[in-house]
Amino acid sequence: MMSPLAIFALLTTLVPSVISAPALHARGVNVGWPYGSEKIRGINIGGWLVLEPWITPSLFAATGNDAIVDEWTFCSMQKYQTASAALKQHWDTWYTESDFQAIAAAGLNHVRIPIGFWAYDISGGEPYIQGAAAYLDNAIQWARQNNLKVQIDLHGAPGSQNGYDNSGHRGDADWADASNNIARTKAILGQLSLKYSDPSYYQVVTMLEALNEPAGYLNSNLLNAYHQFGYDAYGAIRYPFGNSDESGLVVVLHDAFQAPSYFDNYMPSPQWQDVILDHHTYTIFDNNQVAQSPNQRFQQICNQASSMTSSPLWYVVGEWSLASTDCAPAINGRGVGARYDGTYPGSSYVGSCNGKSGNGSDFTHEYKVFLRKFWEVQTQVYENNGQGYIYWPWKAEDAADWSYQDGLAGGWIPQDPTQHIYSLDELCQ
Repeated sequence: MMSPLAIFALLTTLVPSVISAPALHARGVNVGWPYGSEKIRGINIGGWLVLEPWITPSLFAATGNDAIVDEWTFCSMQKYQTASAALKQHWDTWYTESDFQAIAAAGLNHVRIPIGFWAYDISGGEPYIQGAAAYLDNAIQWARQNNLKVQIDLHGAPGSQNGYDNSGHRGDADWADASNNIARTKAILGQLSLKYSDPSYYQVVTMLEALNEPAGYLNSNLLNAYHQFGYDAYGAIRYPFGNSDESGLVVVLHDAFQAPSYFDNYMPSPQWQDVILDHHTYTIFDNNQVAQSPNQRFQQICNQASSMTSSPLWYVVGEWSLASTDCAPAINGRGVGARYDGTYPGSSYVGSCNGKSGNGSDFTHEYKVFLRKFWEVQTQVYENNGQGYIYWPWKAEDAADWSYQDGLAGGWIPQDPTQHIYSLDELCQ
């Protein structure tokens, strides 16, 4: 159970001084974007308010401690003053309004902003350092000024929903093992919805994601807990006012790595409204996929079309990239090798990582053509068969095969995201 002091702190962090709760008919739903009819072309603001070693390796290298592998250890294995100063410097500089201006100039219309539960609620000796919530509000204002719509994404939950470093704590996925973890998560979602359903955020904050990447493949306990959590999270987000008034925020649910058919008869309309199913597509995180040829990789994307169109809920690919190898340093975790070059435990050598990631200066013309084709096949499949896409991420220090910003500069991502020079008939042969 959360202590009264913790609940008070959570409320004062999240709740505006005056709460206005207009009825649904006064606000309407989907305010600010015609979801279901106009495509989402978005970008993830990755590695900012939730640390990821592969996105900003310099931040972790500066610690001089190889045991620091995630935000938990970043905060627990350094002096508070050292970690706090480093986080503030990172929050102040990794994303600024100029990034949002560039995102808008690139023809994108949404930003998905990951944030961890610890920005709002710390208890039980959790070592995290707070402060990220204020930067989320800064980002929302930058989005407002650049006509970008915001999806707030709860990227890490108490206990970790997947054990990934991007959940805040690399290791075991214990989120579903304690009811208090789930209760804390729901409480944060309710308060986020209460704050960002306020009229001051209309036309800007349009979506709230209940939980990023719960690892439903790990065990039935986690998957079953998430199945019920989806309904509870919907209630927390849709009804934050303490009465029957409804928030107009679109509720985003990650698919927990399950096929769309898993969600047949899950939250059917009209009882549940404005729900998006979030799917993440990567083709590098197992030994077979990382060894695929370019054409096999294209075909894997093309083969998703039928399952996307059969989804019972609105379907968005909320994370994807152009990476065809896991060569980006620390992409599998700080201190962990790559499957592609055989340095990952249990993998075998496919090829050299030279010229596959890094800053992109040694990318060959042939590789850049592949990256453009991979961009083309994914954007067209995701738009033609779903509600669109949100690329991961906008930028990375040393992973040009992932960075949208580097792709624009290098020419393998077009300045206009609606520009296509290859057809699906050609790419899906």
